[in-house]
Amino acid sequence: MANRIILNNTSYHGKGAIAEIPAIAKTKGFTKALIVTDPDLIKFNVAQKVTALLDECGLPYDVFSEVKANPTIENVQAGVDAFKAAKADSIIAIGGGSAMDTAKAIGVIITNPEFADVRSLEGVAPTKNHAVPTIAVPTTAGTAAEVTINYVITDVQKERKFVCVDEHDIPEIAVVDPDMMSSMPKGLTASTGMDALTHAIEGYTTAAAWEMTDMFHLEAIRLIAKHLRGAVENKPEDREGMALAQYIAGMGFSNVGLGIAHSIAHTLGAHYDTPHGVACAMMLPIVMEYNQDYTGEKFREIARAMGVEGVDGMSQAEYRKAAIDAVKQLSKDVGIPEKNEKVKAEDLEVLAADAYADACRPGNPRETNVEDLKELYKKIMA
Repeated sequence: MANRIILNNTSYHGKGAIAEIPAIAKTKGFTKALIVTDPDLIKFNVAQKVTALLDECGLPYDVFSEVKANPTIENVQAGVDAFKAAKADSIIAIGGGSAMDTAKAIGVIITNPEFADVRSLEGVAPTKNHAVPTIAVPTTAGTAAEVTINYVITDVQKERKFVCVDEHDIPEIAVVDPDMMSSMPKGLTASTGMDALTHAIEGYTTAAAWEMTDMFHLEAIRLIAKHLRGAVENKPEDREGMALAQYIAGMGFSNVGLGIAHSIAHTLGAHYDTPHGVACAMMLPIVMEYNQDYTGEKFREIARAMGVEGVDGMSQAEYRKAAIDAVKQLSKDVGIPEKNEKVKAEDLEVLAADAYADACRPGNPRETNVEDLKELYKKIMA
């Protein structure tokens, strides 16, 4: 079977990269954009860094900022209405995964109106047309939604998140500017950074991994281990390192999938509103322990990328433990809690069933079942 790589048509990287947006819009022939962002980025004038450039170049735009931390079906529907009301021909998504995911769903529905029922996009949706032309400007270093073919929407009624995988949703242009990430508070920097690490490690060990994506994932792990602690302290060089690391991780996992750390994280977000990165960080070392006998020699390379010395002289058991311990230590160093007090024994059946049904579960290197998933949840119970 052939391996496939899908990436943005073009991406811009580095400090000040957002200055390219007016020229991009002009080249693409945009006449009016819908800005998709969230209320905090409006409140703290982060989105204004981009809208000021649009004002200067004279590109009209409307702003849609009704995006929740875990975007809902209703968010998407409101965004579709806003796009139509604006008579826009393009989207500029500014934010973390929530704004990006909302923008992707809006863009796909506009060009594929037969999928107006947002639930119909779950899984691998057979859309025919590429989404509305989109420029994606991340403000967090973690989700890599600007370079992936995935997005996640919350179904509030059913208390579940569903994953959509669609090659038509990827933004044509990604503008990855670390200056757009400089206002992230410590907690958000830590959690999104650990989300990126989870992407890299799960992508590296997933069943579909291959040489090209391994290259991306190992470099992402190395960069995250090197830069996340400093990024939490808001050091500019480490902000830039994390901006690149999370994008590289996205280049990989978008094309090969993830595993059950993400399946479980999705359920924790849907049921308890646990921040996605925090949930991933809690589960990553636990899932690594669960999967370790099904990963061959890959944990040796994870340990090496995490900065562990002397791995070539270690036994398999030693380097696997070293890799897991290095992940645990990084998570601890950036302030991620180990336990989730909201998880209750009476919820385990539903949580495990939802995680088993999640689109990320089949990519896990070890076959799993509902009973095993219950046991994994127990490890984060207070």
